[in-house]
Amino acid sequence: MRAVGPGGRDAAFDTEVLSGPLGNRMDLAVKRGAARRREMLQLIRPYLAGVDARVKRDLPVARRVICHLIEHRPDEELVEGETLTTVVAAAAEPSKRIRKGLRWYAELPFSDELPSDLLRLRRSDLVPVTHIDDIVWVDGKLRVTGFAYLAGLSVRSRRFNWATVVLRGPRWLPPIRMRTRRVLAPEATHGAREPGCNYDWSGFTAELSPWSLRWRGAVRGAVSAVRRRMRHRPSVPDATTWRAEIVFWSRGARATGLLRGFSIGRAERPAGRRLKPGWWARPVWTSDRALQIVLQPNRAELKGVSVDGERLELRISLPGRTVTKGHARLGGHRIAADFTPSGDGTQVVVGLAVPALLQEKDGRRLWVEPKGDPAASVMLADLPGTRTTVGDREITVLGDRRDRVVVSAHRTRPVITSAAWEGPVLVLRGDYPDAPGPRTLTLRHRSGLSYWIPMERSGDAFTVRVEPAAMDRFGDAVPLASGTWNMSLRHPSGEIVPLRVGHAALPGFDEDPRTFDGRTYRMISTRFDVPVVTVEEDRPADERGVAGTHVLRRVFYPAQRTEPLTDATTYVVNDGRLYADSVRAIYEERLRRGDDREHIWIVKDGAFVPEGGATVVRAGSREHHAALARSRHIITNAFLPTWFRAREDQVVVQTWHGTPAKHLGNDQPHMQRDPKPPIWYRQAAEVRGWDLLLSQSPWATPVLRKAFGYKGEVLESGLPRNDVLTSPDRDALAAAVRERLGLAPGKRVVLYAPTWRDYDRKNAMVKLDLAKAREALGADHEILVRAHPMQAMPAVPDIARDVTTYPDIAELLLVTDVLVTDYSSVMFDFVCTGRPIVFYGYDLAKYSSKRGLYLDLSELAPGPVLSTSAEVIDALRSIDEVAAAHADRYDAFRATFAPKDDGKATARVVDHLFP
Repeated sequence: MRAVGPGGRDAAFDTEVLSGPLGNRMDLAVKRGAARRREMLQLIRPYLAGVDARVKRDLPVARRVICHLIEHRPDEELVEGETLTTVVAAAAEPSKRIRKGLRWYAELPFSDELPSDLLRLRRSDLVPVTHIDDIVWVDGKLRVTGFAYLAGLSVRSRRFNWATVVLRGPRWLPPIRMRTRRVLAPEATHGAREPGCNYDWSGFTAELSPWSLRWRGAVRGAVSAVRRRMRHRPSVPDATTWRAEIVFWSRGARATGLLRGFSIGRAERPAGRRLKPGWWARPVWTSDRALQIVLQPNRAELKGVSVDGERLELRISLPGRTVTKGHARLGGHRIAADFTPSGDGTQVVVGLAVPALLQEKDGRRLWVEPKGDPAASVMLADLPGTRTTVGDREITVLGDRRDRVVVSAHRTRPVITSAAWEGPVLVLRGDYPDAPGPRTLTLRHRSGLSYWIPMERSGDAFTVRVEPAAMDRFGDAVPLASGTWNMSLRHPSGEIVPLRVGHAALPGFDEDPRTFDGRTYRMISTRFDVPVVTVEEDRPADERGVAGTHVLRRVFYPAQRTEPLTDATTYVVNDGRLYADSVRAIYEERLRRGDDREHIWIVKDGAFVPEGGATVVRAGSREHHAALARSRHIITNAFLPTWFRAREDQVVVQTWHGTPAKHLGNDQPHMQRDPKPPIWYRQAAEVRGWDLLLSQSPWATPVLRKAFGYKGEVLESGLPRNDVLTSPDRDALAAAVRERLGLAPGKRVVLYAPTWRDYDRKNAMVKLDLAKAREALGADHEILVRAHPMQAMPAVPDIARDVTTYPDIAELLLVTDVLVTDYSSVMFDFVCTGRPIVFYGYDLAKYSSKRGLYLDLSELAPGPVLSTSAEVIDALRSIDEVAAAHADRYDAFRATFAPKDDGKATARVVDHLFP
């Protein structure tokens, strides 16, 4: 408040801070308890008393109501009561809109106690939600397609629903009204944030004739020329820019807003159109994703590029101008240039030193600055882009999305010239004039998950074949996960080289979606020429977006809960991401016993196909809601969806995913705050539905009870997932896993499996020095690295194997000879094998203070607790001696923490649940 100062000094400033940072601080104080609310009231009231009433009236409706309550309600009600908390919580969600006559009002808590004018929707509330799907030239006209609506106001038909796209240029130029009509756009409803609203008819198509731009541009050019001549300067053609707005009247509400937002792909790179020699109309996007239309003269055009030894020569034409002096500019660097009058224009030659260019890291735009004239951006015009290879690097002279010339130097890049679908296979072809040798394309997800596909090379040409619906993952065929997948390759030097799409291929680039096995794939060029593959599940229309989810959770699921239960069991592992853990062991044991009752597996994002004849249900689908509502048994290893509520006659079995070494649930510091965080209430609601909790040991039982606040039945059965580690068939199973991983027989396997850090989740660094470990251990060791699913995907070099995405860690433990871990529950699982464990606690003190541990590793650990990578490597080199020195502690640890892991835990659970 000291920074804000007293209210009333500047209306614009007051509006900005109340709508933005100060308003957000007020909301935060309301959520943080009575003491913070009292402090906030003492500071805010004097400020609000000085703010102009018109400023408060024009605030967004929720902020307006909060300010009114602060000024007019007593302290005790606001501090000790729930008045402010209720309003702030309601403001975080889309509010219901009510029409009274021709005016619209918000429905917020205490509406019947507040003046109606306080709840009226004003300009700050009526901000359109807009999106552009496509911008193309059709029959010489510019066609813009998208949707626009007011949040909370349904648009179910064309009636009382008009929209006009308006282009506004310089203030004195008349605006351009594009011919606009409403069209059906159900995707607007699917992507909306407001449940229960229908925006199907919020779509629009607007067309623009270039003549409207030309005559207005000519008028502005004439005025600009007169002004320059009055200052005794030659006239210079200038660009004219129009911003695109949409004005619409829908069910009595009128609103105006900028056209913002675009779909990735073709809409990002709208093509320009030549209107006459030297003049172009170009739709462009601003940095804040707003649409503009620019009528632009090409004052400088690139005519040729050549390389002579260590000199790159650029030939530029200045049509219609005779100039003898000036210079060029590449980015921020001024460069000498030769200006030679020729005919009705000027030829400019710019020479660039190739060695200097090769040192540059970023592309730079090229400008020409004739003496006495404003700088002119050099346009590519009709010249194709050029690539000049210099050793293992290349110099490119290309146009950007606005056709401006950009000169850059970088490692030679593969350029895609063709992307075609041959059935389910995406075939990429292109040019890659780099040194011969094998190369591998990397498909990388934003989560860090990666796949590697070999690149077929023939001279400078390359071909890559990708089957996105059947990618290889340790011998299994799995589809690409939903999201965006970027493309790159690793050069032999170690540098990551991105792929690009050839600019000549962009106009006809096939970005149409393809659907295989219930998933939709698109090959897209985004950010102008960056190739990506996008993946999403092909959902029915009534399951898409917030609206579909709202109906499933609030209507369909409650209705299904009233139906009779079926004698089925639903299995869920990590929200449907894995076929693993104790849940898998229970399922397979029932199959072995010939249990022919219905088995349902929840599968998220096509992650796996379960063995046997189980029914596969897509996570989030209508069938998913029905399965959880009507299955008699539900077996899971983690929390179920927030919308799930167990029925009285259902049996929910929580296997959990291991004995906790680190603090869990209510024992974590943030769970003990007052007021309680939302996750506390989420956990309490979840735990109330559990009927049976599995425990690995008598030690784990009280820990789990306290952490979850669970008072129901606990079965100390041991963990079913560990039965495979002591199975009579473990040697045969281990041989199959070794073959699947590609591990040579006879080599000792070291698995590094650390847990995750709450405070460092995005760190992908492997803390164990793998290079030194490989050097010290030699070729007779295999090193595996498995990061925690909650941690960033690790950056694992080729000297080790990244097994983070291997489905079941129990199978990895089967082939592991030495385990290196820290505070992960894997330590409790691995002790039943009797094989050595090394603890790498490089941040033990920090982790203990921030997260907390249930046991003192220095006293109880069944192996050495080391703090440096060098110590860990030394221990691995003499692992037999280290294991012998800790044998007594190992046996004691196993007796305390894994006494029931004897290979019969699954049988005990199945006998208990299904006698």
